Amino acid sequence: MEINEILSKVDHTLLKQEATWEDIKAICDDGMLYNTASVCIPPSYVRKAVEYIIRSNSNLKVCTVIGFPNGYNTTQVKCFETADAIENGADEIDMVINIGYLKDNNIEYVKNEIESIKNVCGTKVLKVIIETCLLTKEEKISMCKIIKEAGADYIKTSTGFSTEGATLEDIKLFKEILGDSLKIKAAGGIKSFEDAQEFIKAGADRLGTSKLVKLMD
Repeated sequence: MEINEILSKVDHTLLKQEATWEDIKAICDDGMLYNTASVCIPPSYVRKAVEYIIRSNSNLKVCTVIGFPNGYNTTQVKCFETADAIENGADEIDMVINIGYLKDNNIEYVKNEIESIKNVCGTKVLKVIIETCLLTKEEKISMCKIIKEAGADYIKTSTGFSTEGATLEDIKLFKEILGDSLKIKAAGGIKSFEDAQEFIKAGADRLGTSKLVKLMD
């Protein structure tokens, strides 16, 4: 697989708490230079990044995170965050599920929350982060079905802020269950183009990473 094709599937990501505008501007520059799928940045920088990208005559997408990284905000707060992000110009939304509610087997709440946020997103892309490293295999399988039924666009493995990122085993599991009915984003721990190829081969449609563009630099 060509490097450019791999980069076109990358959400070039910077979500560190200490990220400054200069840091965000730099990843926007890299995203535009290498034609990544998007840049994934903190909500507070969305408007400024969108304005900067427009001034640069680029169509680079801006992605941001909701309920990040723990997912235990109320649905109302997550919906407000989503509406605010979209008003500021975000093209894509990566939300974190309420993991505790999933483990309480409160499936209806988890599904309704995703549906509510997708309603706010409208035609904007919604990716649902399930934090695979904290879930059992049964919970992962359950989330595949819930996300599909709730009408979101992607299932996403990880925030990158917990104990582990994406694994090939999880991507293969998602692909086996979902086929082409839901897109898959692998995030966290993708450190080389060889890693990236393996994840894409296993079924990932998007890759959340900051490492690949750094390798190009």
